[in-house]
Amino acid sequence: MIIRKTDKDIEQMALAGDILARTHEEIAPHVQAGITTAELDRIAEDFIRAQGGTPTFKGYRGFPGSLCTSPNEMVVHGIPGPFELADGDLISIDCGVTYRGWVADAARSYVIGGSGANPEAQRLIDTAYESLEAAIEQCRVGGTLGDVSHAIQQVVETAGFSVIRKLVGHGVGRNMHEDPQIANYGRAGTPPRLEEGFVFAIEPMITTGSFDIVEDEHDGWSIYTADGSLAAHVEHTVAITADGPRVLTAGS
Repeated sequence: MIIRKTDKDIEQMALAGDILARTHEEIAPHVQAGITTAELDRIAEDFIRAQGGTPTFKGYRGFPGSLCTSPNEMVVHGIPGPFELADGDLISIDCGVTYRGWVADAARSYVIGGSGANPEAQRLIDTAYESLEAAIEQCRVGGTLGDVSHAIQQVVETAGFSVIRKLVGHGVGRNMHEDPQIANYGRAGTPPRLEEGFVFAIEPMITTGSFDIVEDEHDGWSIYTADGSLAAHVEHTVAITADGPRVLTAGS
């Protein structure tokens, strides 16, 4: 069952979303060659707690970090640690914030050293963001969830990239994962019908190669592309309102 949020609920979620957007802005200048993913995690956690929030990911099903830091061929769920970023790396950083009992979820991807350090990675990231924007545009009352999924697939595959099939976005609210699951591919017009008060974490996960994935057997979390191709992951928390889509994690 998809839980509809009231206007008051959405305003509360927007507070969590604002902290999350500012968390991403706080860590962005540090996302450069020479820093470890563990240090990025520390910066994020310190900032979230200083705003009165809680890192949603930390402790969730035993996950040890406040961020998911996923470099290069890793798609999602990377555990922060000693991995040191280098020029040319692609890094996807996912974060969740809980504030006053409400959750917001958002991810950004970067090329270390700038677009010139890895043009293919930058084009992949740009396409991921373009597909996210296309999906957000479909988050309107009377549309369908299939419209959202199809919009992502169309942008990504037109650019010559692949959409991960086995990982999905999700509803979000009091809990980080709520109904519905939001595939990043699908047929336009496929139900359910979108209603005012639905709030989704929309998160394209795309690759330069195959959409097949494998899970790290050692840490039980990290998920990689099966063929070793680059992956990018971007995400916003989006509310469907009478006035159209409202991105709760966009920041100012």
